[in-house]
Amino acid sequence: MESALAGERSRRSASDVLGPASPSDLVTRSRWPVLRRYMAFGDSVAVLIGACVGAAVAGLGIAEAGICAGVLVAAWATAGWLFGIYAGDDLRAWATGVPTTPRLLITALTVIWPYYALLKGLGETSADLAAFSALVVGTPLVITGRTMARGIVHRRSGLRQSVLIVGSGVIASQLVTKLRSQTQYGLDPVGFVDDDPHLLGQESIPHLGRLADLPSALRHHSIDRVIFAFSRAGHDELLRSIRASRDAKVAVDIVPRLFEFLDGVQGLVNVGGLPLLSMTVPRLSRRSQGAKRALDAAAATGVLLLLAPLLLTIALLIKLESHGPVLFKQRRVGRNGERFEVFKFRSMYQDAEERKAEFAALNDIGDGVMFKIHEDPRVTGLAQILRRYSIDELPQLLNVLRGEMSLVGPRPLIEREAEALAEDWHARRLDLRPGLTGPWQVSGRSDTTVEEMVRFDYTYVAGWSLARDVEILFATVPAVLAGRGAY
Repeated sequence: MESALAGERSRRSASDVLGPASPSDLVTRSRWPVLRRYMAFGDSVAVLIGACVGAAVAGLGIAEAGICAGVLVAAWATAGWLFGIYAGDDLRAWATGVPTTPRLLITALTVIWPYYALLKGLGETSADLAAFSALVVGTPLVITGRTMARGIVHRRSGLRQSVLIVGSGVIASQLVTKLRSQTQYGLDPVGFVDDDPHLLGQESIPHLGRLADLPSALRHHSIDRVIFAFSRAGHDELLRSIRASRDAKVAVDIVPRLFEFLDGVQGLVNVGGLPLLSMTVPRLSRRSQGAKRALDAAAATGVLLLLAPLLLTIALLIKLESHGPVLFKQRRVGRNGERFEVFKFRSMYQDAEERKAEFAALNDIGDGVMFKIHEDPRVTGLAQILRRYSIDELPQLLNVLRGEMSLVGPRPLIEREAEALAEDWHARRLDLRPGLTGPWQVSGRSDTTVEEMVRFDYTYVAGWSLARDVEILFATVPAVLAGRGAY
């Protein structure tokens, strides 16, 4: 849901839902940018008022007060962007804003310091009291302004989301009732799909087909959100439907079973006593992509400079031990299926590829997809040490600098391996650049099976965060030094 709404759309009747959607309606919508604009305007006004109160307490002139106010508003905008107070499309954030309150307080405590420093620089003896006044006045006004912004957008019918229910039993029926009564969430149930429409068929909500018809319903009925509510369909069929919904870039929520065990679960939204687990559409914002790329470039440059003497020594030893190039280049599959050549220190004799068929029967690790052999006879003596501690992969820092890889990401597979995993949800692992390290590296390395590797990568991509990258980087060091699972 990438683009802002150009205008409001009225709530559609059952007959409208049953008919085909117009091409313009098929564009996936997002209501969050509208709320974001209202909140940004309200925040600016609130911070400006707080700054003016602080300036009045300090006894500043008009010119000096204007400078201080401008600095505080600019600081708020910058810190707010960094702390993510305008990010996301979470149901709870849309309805109440409670999830963002801690970030608002952190932002306020952060931006007050440059304001205080500026007052001190102007020689104000009452800078402490002035900054405190700006803080205690501006912060409540920000929260109040955001509450008013939500009240405005909640009344705009064009910003309500069309919801498709998967299921037709008692829980699905309760869900329809609660969504219609809990209007602050802005969710309109406009249809349902299920193979056995026994209860919801009696409600004023149209049956849009069987579960297998879900992709078609998403395309033809302008669906913004899909909620899975205890359908009787089988496990595999439900998983395919969830993946189809996420691939269509619509929001997905699940009504979980075992309600009583869900206290404290993150991402849980309570709609009139009925819990929903929200699954975010996996995507990286420009800010996230920029932060990840900046971390990659800075860290790769620093490590290459730091390890330059070691890398040159290894290159010399490889050249002295056996004939052939120092670096081994191999074609791999990167982000969105793009091909690139990965760099590694050569760890095998020159005829290793020609002798691959000779040792195919020894492939006891690769599960028929990846080719891995314990004590591979094609590996040189020096390379056994390099591989054990993953030193042979350090030249991939060059791939990181070139933007072909990331420090952390899915495992970079050769073309044959990637083609074997190209079907269904396996392809999701290609949504991010492959990594020098990743969840597979810290969870067993070559001892990890193909299915485990794909599961690790999928989970990583679906729940990516910069904090998770840093966590994996720190976990990589002990995993590599232990020397287990490398062949």
